[in-house]
Amino acid sequence: MADFVREVMRPGAVAVRPDASLVEAAQLMRTQDIGDVLVADGQRVVGVLTDRDITVRAVADGADPLTVSAQSVCTPDPVVVGPDDPVSAAVALMRAHAVRRLPVVEDGLPVGVISLGDLAEAEDPGSALADISRAEPDGRGTA
Repeated sequence: MADFVREVMRPGAVAVRPDASLVEAAQLMRTQDIGDVLVADGQRVVGVLTDRDITVRAVADGADPLTVSAQSVCTPDPVVVGPDDPVSAAVALMRAHAVRRLPVVEDGLPVGVISLGDLAEAEDPGSALADISRAEPDGRGTA
């Protein structure tokens, strides 16, 4: 059982600029095989953008993903956790704020992301969510 966020998190923050288009962000998500990117202004995290945000907050409204910026669709001012924080603190924050992912920030800089799937793999490896989180992508590009 993991004690600290750094033992569970996905290291290496994948980020886009606030003015990046949704197409740029989606292509990065596809290339990296992830469902979210951080929106960073320099080294400062200003938001989290998920594949669901792109779909629900932009495409579903008929917005042009080539012209809409990541910052205009992302969840702004995300709740963050530190790599040396207890895993229990990450779980409590996810519950309290009803989020599935938390940026991991150290000394003001993004160093990774911890997700609900990461927690499931670490805390309950036999669970269905952990099995799904460990599964290799099938290459079809669908969820």
